[in-house]
Amino acid sequence: MAIEVKNASFVYPNGFKALENINIVINEGERVAIVGQNGAGKTTCVKMMNGLNKPTEGDVIVDGMNTKDKTTAFIAKSVGYVFQNPDEQIFNSTVRAEVEYVLRYFKLPEKEIKERVKRAVQLTDIAGYLDINPLDLPYPIRKFVAIAAVIASKPKYIILDEPTAGQDKHGTETLSMMISELEKDGVTVITITHDMDFAVANFDRIVAMSQKKIIADGNAKEIFWNEDIVSRARIKKTQIGELAKRLNVPGEVLFCEELVEKL
Repeated sequence: MAIEVKNASFVYPNGFKALENINIVINEGERVAIVGQNGAGKTTCVKMMNGLNKPTEGDVIVDGMNTKDKTTAFIAKSVGYVFQNPDEQIFNSTVRAEVEYVLRYFKLPEKEIKERVKRAVQLTDIAGYLDINPLDLPYPIRKFVAIAAVIASKPKYIILDEPTAGQDKHGTETLSMMISELEKDGVTVITITHDMDFAVANFDRIVAMSQKKIIADGNAKEIFWNEDIVSRARIKKTQIGELAKRLNVPGEVLFCEELVEKL
């Protein structure tokens, strides 16, 4: 089972072409980070994967289902999307109600609702906020509330748009733990991020985009030690990678352990 984007392009109603001939297959259980400068087409691309955008040309197939034939609400059962700005999707008066909302909408059994909410709350570390209005919480916590609501709905694929934005060290560590646990549950996690250290530490596959197209698809070293890709996508190496480069350390170093070993 997979998400398949086939020769897909997307043009906004005002005539602006945001994507050109995108081809990518994301298989069930993968961890995939999509990187590139602002305006490269990253968000437009992932929004096609859950039906928020319908391709103007080409097709997007989710587990054999063409997104052109289904509503976004229907596709969201399989592909959950967490917006970069949590305020775009949070609307309930308490955190608990927000996380439960979709489950109660579909009238799931009470026992199952409690189990799903408990798991989502545990993974996002928001147990202390359940009876608080989400809009009264700091921005980083609101992001975890939005993530928890999507996790509770149990999609097979979860898309995280800039999840580390505004997060401190604890928040980033919580995200890393959460992604590992979701992988154990068989969930495919796709992220858009400008945080290269987060991408390298948590995602086995990196997709680089530039000027509305995918320009590279590989593991971290294949992407971040290819100077042409780094330049065209306007991304940076990890902090350790940059340090190793400045120190003229040989080899494709991305992690602290590798740098220590080389030194």
